[in-house]
Amino acid sequence: MEWYKTILEVIDMRSFSNLWYWIGLAVLWSSTSHWVMGVPWDLITRARRAGGQAADDVQVMTRVNVNRMLHIARTAGMWLAGFVGFFLTTLAMLGFWYGMELAQAVFCMAFPMTFVGLIALRTARLIEAGESEGEALYRRLLRHRMTTQGIGMVAIFCTALWGMWMNLTTGPFGL
Repeated sequence: MEWYKTILEVIDMRSFSNLWYWIGLAVLWSSTSHWVMGVPWDLITRARRAGGQAADDVQVMTRVNVNRMLHIARTAGMWLAGFVGFFLTTLAMLGFWYGMELAQAVFCMAFPMTFVGLIALRTARLIEAGESEGEALYRRLLRHRMTTQGIGMVAIFCTALWGMWMNLTTGPFGL
């Protein structure tokens, strides 16, 4: 079992002290902020400035993603809500009751993303209700992006605080 100990010494298996966790957290939030309702933000800004083909692309991509999201919510929404609730409860119990750091780290990523998902569902319903073209669509997508970024900032801040606390209390210098 010497090779196992060597691997664990080289690769720190604790989540909050692992650089890859923080890179993954940054990629998660930057990609979530970039892809607004399945449409890349640079395409939205180009459509808002220039119109033309970019505006048509934004409308089509948004319509496809809104229809897809609403179809999933209407057909499997209750099952998804139950599964997500079970998953988050399991992570919270494993992480914060039993002290499993990996579950805490995954919870710190997954819990705020549920709010982003709920806001995306609300945005999809508003777009379907009539904000599906032109400036109204761009304003709705901008509002969705700003809300997502706000959630991301709070989530990263809270995760950083919790991660620092975990590193201070369980690290080599434990309090």
